[in-house]
Amino acid sequence: MKIAYLTGEYPRATDTFIQREVAQLRKLGFEVETCSIRRTDAAHLVGPEQREEAKQTFHVLPAFASLRGLGTLLRNLGRGSFWGALGLAWRTAPRGVKGRLYNLIYLAEAAVLADRMQAHGITHLHNHIAKASCTVAMLASRISGIPFSFTLHGPDIFFEPHHWRLDEKIARAQFVACISHFCRSQAMVFSAPEHWAKLHIVHCGVEPDRYGARDRPSGRASVLFVGRLAGVKGVPVLLRTCAALRASGLEFDLTLVGDGPERASHEALVSELGLTGVTFAGYQSQSRVAELLAGADMLVLPSFAEGVPVVLMEAMAAQVPVVTTRIAGVPELVEDGVSGLLVPPGDDVALGVAMSSLLDDADLRARMGAAGREKVLAEFDIAQEAAWLGHLVTAHHEGRTPGLRPGAA
Repeated sequence: MKIAYLTGEYPRATDTFIQREVAQLRKLGFEVETCSIRRTDAAHLVGPEQREEAKQTFHVLPAFASLRGLGTLLRNLGRGSFWGALGLAWRTAPRGVKGRLYNLIYLAEAAVLADRMQAHGITHLHNHIAKASCTVAMLASRISGIPFSFTLHGPDIFFEPHHWRLDEKIARAQFVACISHFCRSQAMVFSAPEHWAKLHIVHCGVEPDRYGARDRPSGRASVLFVGRLAGVKGVPVLLRTCAALRASGLEFDLTLVGDGPERASHEALVSELGLTGVTFAGYQSQSRVAELLAGADMLVLPSFAEGVPVVLMEAMAAQVPVVTTRIAGVPELVEDGVSGLLVPPGDDVALGVAMSSLLDDADLRARMGAAGREKVLAEFDIAQEAAWLGHLVTAHHEGRTPGLRPGAA
């Protein structure tokens, strides 16, 4: 089988879980052609994995902007399926002139993608992130007749499900891979009951073997944050909490891995609070993140909204205890008091209590770290998650009903 994998921007430093999934599917014998609407900014090509994937990826917008893209559109004008896709784009467009215009642009992109898939013998299209790129996937499927599926993450798609016509995408998809039970429940809210059977749990995952034995050096404690420096991640809560803990006499260093639109304001807040021992490390490769985890005492992620953060899986695989917020699908990964500590989002006092309890107790950190790795091995190993995703694709291709996932009740 030949699968086309589509996202809005691939590969990105923040979406290593998609790269792992693609790599595992290839190991299982699937031919996977990665497709991206836009070219990825060079800042995201932080490791050899990203650079190699970028070389092999088909980019829709550059092809659309070329004369070849114009020729593709002209060829499609004579196809009934193109006009059917035009009707679909018009019916599912958000309200207003701007919404219609965007969906017509997505239709043009879909025509380029459909042409590419047919020329390369693609038998299935899979999309990650159910927003604009999934609209392109839905329309490309309508033009080409190639079935599509998508992975539903959240949380932002659930803020505007009607705008992105999540109902129509679920109805037309062969199946939907939901990253958590919480995610699946939200998909059920915005879809008709007759489509609920196609909503399957397929976790994002990590490669546990990438995270070996702990190599924590003695000395000053180390706190790690990994994520986009954007408002949704709650970094100001973490910085203010760190300032309060320092004032109480606790000593530790804080490293923030990642970049984003709020970096300058976060750096300004560090100066305003007089915090020392804070490092803004920018985007880092998967290997470098693994090295930083090996030397960390805890990972803290004070997000306001999430799906199921892959960085928590990485930390737990590395036997690093986590402190994070009790939101969305996070409790399906982190068991409070067992593999980490869960706190209410935005509550800097509760965050401080959780962090100080771990900083003060090495035995607690070790117990939670060990429990976290066991959880990841059991439920969030990318090898088993990709195998289940591959089974779903194959079963539908062969006209079979996938049935229950192995091990499911």
